[in-house]
Amino acid sequence: MALKSKTFKLAPSILASDLSCLGTEVQKLEKAGIEVLHFDIMDGNFVPNITFGFPVLQALRKKTKLIFDAHLMINNADRYLEDFKKAGCDWLSVHVEACSHLHGTVQKIQNLGMTAGVAINPGTSLDELNGILDFADFILLMSVNPGFAGQSFIENSFERVRELKKRIGKRKIKIQIDGGIKKENIREAVSAGCDILVMGTGFFSFKDYKIALIELSKEATRGD
Repeated sequence: MALKSKTFKLAPSILASDLSCLGTEVQKLEKAGIEVLHFDIMDGNFVPNITFGFPVLQALRKKTKLIFDAHLMINNADRYLEDFKKAGCDWLSVHVEACSHLHGTVQKIQNLGMTAGVAINPGTSLDELNGILDFADFILLMSVNPGFAGQSFIENSFERVRELKKRIGKRKIKIQIDGGIKKENIREAVSAGCDILVMGTGFFSFKDYKIALIELSKEATRGD
């Protein structure tokens, strides 16, 4: 599944929503015009937190046609790739820090019919991506340390986006950013070269998701 070439997409992270009524939240997001729903999948090993499993994904898949974008913050991701496909995931990203055979993992994701992303932590050199840029569909650049929602944005992240953009060159690879993206910095995120903006509290702090999408999109393109 290739990524559509639009200026940018907002991908709300469901972890920041009202977890007591996930089905309703997902349907509200779809009705508001959101296209991509981001899932932070944590195993308590690669990161010090545990979040969603396959039953949650499967249950929500029945409620919506949104693109399911699963960010795997887990060890031994290869063991579960087919299960994520069966659970309804469309995009799947794995961490460069957690995959010993990254190229093989990316190929497995693509062979299963999913869009393959490679995630990288703030403290990891972009040099670690050199061997995968010809193969991945998108790069997920973390702008907070992974593990918990609501963290503060790491200030040099947009510099990393711009550098990554240069390294990508003419390759058809999208850049996704995740962590601390809010109305106050969304315009700089898009200007730096981000194609997919994962938003947690920066999105769900709005009570009306349609208004959130309109206002955030307007702010992101202000002055263009």
